[in-house]
Amino acid sequence: MCGGRMIDRMPAARNLHLGHADEAYPDAYFVRRGASRFLSTLHAQGAWQPGEQHLAPASGLVLAEVERRLPSDKLVSRASFDVLGVIESGEFTIDVHMLRPGRSIELIEASMRHGERTSIRARIWRLAATDTASVQGNEWMPLPAPDALPAFAMSSLWNGGYVKSLEVRRDAGTRPGRGRSWIRTRLPLVDGEPDSPVAGFLKLIDTANGLAVRESPDRVFYANVDLTVHFIRQPMAGWVGFDTRVNFGPTGLGETFSVLSDAHGPVGTAAQSLTVRVGHELPSRDR
Repeated sequence: MCGGRMIDRMPAARNLHLGHADEAYPDAYFVRRGASRFLSTLHAQGAWQPGEQHLAPASGLVLAEVERRLPSDKLVSRASFDVLGVIESGEFTIDVHMLRPGRSIELIEASMRHGERTSIRARIWRLAATDTASVQGNEWMPLPAPDALPAFAMSSLWNGGYVKSLEVRRDAGTRPGRGRSWIRTRLPLVDGEPDSPVAGFLKLIDTANGLAVRESPDRVFYANVDLTVHFIRQPMAGWVGFDTRVNFGPTGLGETFSVLSDAHGPVGTAAQSLTVRVGHELPSRDR
């Protein structure tokens, strides 16, 4: 779960989320302000600090803009997102360009920019579709169906408008650092625009770091500085399933790793690199 990052160098947010001042805001994470400009709503608010965006919908929007501006019949194989600083609330721009065109393989770079400062830099590999049905297979265990797991109030652990926008089901056997979950949301990325299936799936993946909590976020800070997703097939939007492991090392490093599923079974994996800080290094959080 990506929240406040680079805390010691965090700038003041230039703008607030739409809805922060009790004004009306739509049931969507973002509002389009132009061909490449957007405004975050309170639904996109991060979990660690109120004046930031959560990486989950932000990463989904970046991919959605790649698909909108550079349409292709190729399939998303990998989407990686490096977080270069706090993802500020308010207005921002998304830039997209082709790094490596090709008939069967292409690489696109995209970024989220707040004025002259870039907060997210993404790279997306897209590969040509071929018929491999006769050799398909994977070694991942399927998840129980969402209806087989109890509802979980994620807002009992985490703050922010993004968390409040989620419906969560979590295995009753979840333990610190290990758990199985399903999440979904009724909110689209952009007000008045339907999500594409892959972007609609991706907009929930960065939630993984908050689903199998190893340590209380009131005691340990463990925001992720990146998100890397690999797909073996294109996912269907709707419920997103997580089979998650959270691991902390002895020197401030950690990783959250998840096998991802949709309603038809496993679709790929997600990994998040964590900066782990204990005690006095915790950022302030409004509880």
